[in-house]
Amino acid sequence: MEKIVLEKPGSLVLGTGPKPELSAGHALVRIHRVGVCGTDLHAFLGKQPYFRYPRVLGHELGVEIIAISDNEKNLWPGMLCAVEPYINCNSCIACRHGRTNCCADLQVLGVHTDGGMCEQLKVPVDKLHCSEQLSLDQLAMVEPLSIGAHAVKRAQLIPDETALVIGLGPIGLAVVQFAKLAGSKVIAVDIRPDRLEFADKFLGVDLTISGETTFETKMKTINRGEGPNVVFDATGNPSSMNKSIELVAPGGRLIFVGLHQEEVCFKDDEFHRRELTILASRNSTASDFINVISLMEKGCIQINPWITYKVPYEKVIDKFSSWVSRRKGFLKAMIQW
Repeated sequence: MEKIVLEKPGSLVLGTGPKPELSAGHALVRIHRVGVCGTDLHAFLGKQPYFRYPRVLGHELGVEIIAISDNEKNLWPGMLCAVEPYINCNSCIACRHGRTNCCADLQVLGVHTDGGMCEQLKVPVDKLHCSEQLSLDQLAMVEPLSIGAHAVKRAQLIPDETALVIGLGPIGLAVVQFAKLAGSKVIAVDIRPDRLEFADKFLGVDLTISGETTFETKMKTINRGEGPNVVFDATGNPSSMNKSIELVAPGGRLIFVGLHQEEVCFKDDEFHRRELTILASRNSTASDFINVISLMEKGCIQINPWITYKVPYEKVIDKFSSWVSRRKGFLKAMIQW
């Protein structure tokens, strides 16, 4: 079985290995699509937290079941599925309370354990989310979109609230997508004009603001000068995350979608006076996958604009380093296996 292995930062190689064997509670799937995300690019650069080498990357997957154990989900060979790549223990306190994305021993495919840049993969049956209507490209996009859906669910957005989304990488744009679907007024901030244009053209954002300007000053002139009800920071940038608390309206919510390993600091009197709520949003859950698939099947989400390149797996090693630069117009590469 062929697989693409990230041996060390900057070094991808085409390798081989044995095909996985079917076991109880699992399915064997044929990989057809792998979306390349920021995690993969950061790992290539040696900048991904909690990552070890060598590793087979890939957790945004569109797959076909080729063999499956007896199951209660009524799944069978030939079905096309998205894969929920967060393998949880089902026994820790988070799992017992349905918070599987917060599992104390969470293993993410392509990060903590080998992922989908290979011909076949063995996955737990309960991590397969199938659709008879969606294409393989759509199924591979379910995972990144589900992270945006989860963040919006965490925020408990309601219609007519104002949401500010800072950072328009694929995850930030997914937050914009679901904030709009929730009926909110959405303001998008980024330093890249192409990302602002994408949010405006394809997601119908209400207002875009360049982060290269002092956008905090401009924020005071909108929403009656009261600030947004909800702020999503999807930058993973400590400076942005430390400043974002200053932008939230009294009684509002701040959701950190991005991740970094430094401290987040704020003045307690401002936090307390405005009775703010600060939330983290990590990955997603099965219910988010089900929600995204349902919305896709209803035609509420169009994924074609998201996919910048489609590349056969044989060319990935040659192309990967060019994706790291994320030059103008690049959003998502989709590997065809």
